[in-house]
Parts: sequence; structure tokens; C-alpha cells
Amino acid sequence: MRALAKPTSTWTDATDITPLDLRSDPPLEIYSAIPRAIGTQPSAPLAKPQLATLLVGCRDQQGQVGALSQLLEAHGVRVQSADQHADRTAKLFFQRLRFDLANTDRGALENRVRELCDRLGMEYRLYGDRRRRTAILVSKQDHCLYDLLARHRTGELACDLVAIISNHPDAGPIAAHFSIPFHHLPVVKDHKQRQEAQVIELLYEYGVELVVLARYMQILSPELVERFPTRIINIHHSFLPAFVGANPYRQAYEKGVKLIGATSHYVTAELDQGPIIEQETVRCTHRDTVEDLVRKGRDLEKRVLAAALRYHLEDRIMVHATKTVVFE
Repeated sequence: MRALAKPTSTWTDATDITPLDLRSDPPLEIYSAIPRAIGTQPSAPLAKPQLATLLVGCRDQQGQVGALSQLLEAHGVRVQSADQHADRTAKLFFQRLRFDLANTDRGALENRVRELCDRLGMEYRLYGDRRRRTAILVSKQDHCLYDLLARHRTGELACDLVAIISNHPDAGPIAAHFSIPFHHLPVVKDHKQRQEAQVIELLYEYGVELVVLARYMQILSPELVERFPTRIINIHHSFLPAFVGANPYRQAYEKGVKLIGATSHYVTAELDQGPIIEQETVRCTHRDTVEDLVRKGRDLEKRVLAAALRYHLEDRIMVHATKTVVFE
């Protein structure tokens, strides 16, 4: 990716620029809600929207918002939503535009966006709506797995769940209930690399674009992480960076905390230090036992992981340095 010209800081995002292909399940038809007179013909359905998302990051400068607006208007694009953020400290500008391509020459639009971004020194990602092929990795604790599968079944998470992979057999019946292929790949002492190689082989075999760690209690190697940059989402059972380690709720209990939390982040080679996508906390009191904290923490983990996954699937996240901009 081309570096920006002499920026104070740079925006980086390892996601690919994808063609404006449309998702396989188009939105429902929208009909006119205006009442019609008796005896008249019903209104014809409106054209189905063909939606795309444009993410832009660049040095904060005058003119970029107007230039993008003029470009989209010139191509007959109907903007449905627009959000932006200016980081005054880093002197960076971020924008997310959501628009309808129904009456637009998509190829010509892509070319003009590329030309404009090159001219203004803007990095960009242009996506057509599509369903990402997603795999879930899980160990024994299944509360996040159940939650994601239920949300997916109800249509809340717009992705294709193609596989569930685990180092334990416990999730097999759950995967069967939801009709998703399950693969048990146990970790044998002194042979962890062999197990991870099998995981990687499966991910490539299924054409996986996004990996979700739903309480997968194994540390991923830098080699695996590098194959899926900003494409592995983890849920951490504490409000990072506090209480890292294997027993965060016991640590929290022993410290007598009044708040506990959960953190979802992108996985990097540095353990639990990836860009944070979503966090949430809940109040605690001196009456709470360790079991109470675990129960409250699991509820948080489910909500936070689901939110982070949805933000990623809806192209709402921009990564720069060690942080994220999340357009909610």
C-alpha cells in the first residue's frame, strides 16, 4: 500500500480492496407506503438497493469531503449514510460512506474513486455488500459460540459460517445442531505446531476470510496471525489491559473491583495487544462471589464479541496504528 505524503501519522488497514460484487441474498423489496385511491393500480416496487461502502483515511486537509461528495453525485450515487471523524492529535481524517449503486456504472465509479484518492493522497477501501466466509475457533467454554450461532440463525450476523474448529470435542453436538461442519483438532503435547498447521489447512480449504476466537484457549503463532491480518477477532475475558492471565475474575474478586469488563480486539503477534474493537463493563459489589463475576463476565463476553463481529462484517472499522475508528 502506498504511504501518504509526509503525514504526521499514517492510517493502515490490511483488508483488501474488493470488487463491487453484491451479496448473495439481496435486501427485501421496498414498496411505496403512500396510500392509494380505491380502484387505482398498486405502486410498482422500488428498485432493489445495491449497496456499497467506501472507507477513506488520509491526512486531515480541506476539500476531501466536498470532493468525494461531488464525485458520488456526478455518478448518480444515492448516499444512504455518511459518518466521519477527525483525529486532531494525529492529524488524520476518517470517513465511512454507505450508498446505493442501483443506477451507477460500478466500474467507472471505482476508477474515479481510485483517481481521486491518488490525487488527494487518500487511502481507501471500496466494498460491495457480500457475505464473508467465517470460521469459529472454540475450546470448552461454549457460551460465546452458542450466542454467535443463535444470532447468525436470526440474521443478525451477515456472514457464512463455514466451519467450527476446536481443540476439544465438546462443541461437536452444538455444531451438528446448527448444521455447521465441525473439526476436532486436539493439541498434543510437544506437537502444537502440527495442530496449528492442520487449522491453517482447514481455513484455506474452506476459503475462510474471517476467523472468530469464541473463547479459543490457545495462543496463535505469529505465522498464523500474519496470514489473516485484521481478520482474526478475539474476545478477552477482562477489561484490557487489566487482569490479564488465566483467572481474571478471581483476580478481580481478590482486588474487590467495582467494575468488570470484556474486550474484543483484533489478534496480533503480541498477545492481547491488538487494536481494540469493542469493550463493555458492568457494576459489581462486595456481595458478588467469584461465581457471580463469572456469570456477569460471560454475559459481557457474548455481547462484546457479537458487536465486534457485526462491526467488522458491516465494514465499520478502520485501523490505524494500535487503535481503531469504529463507526457505530
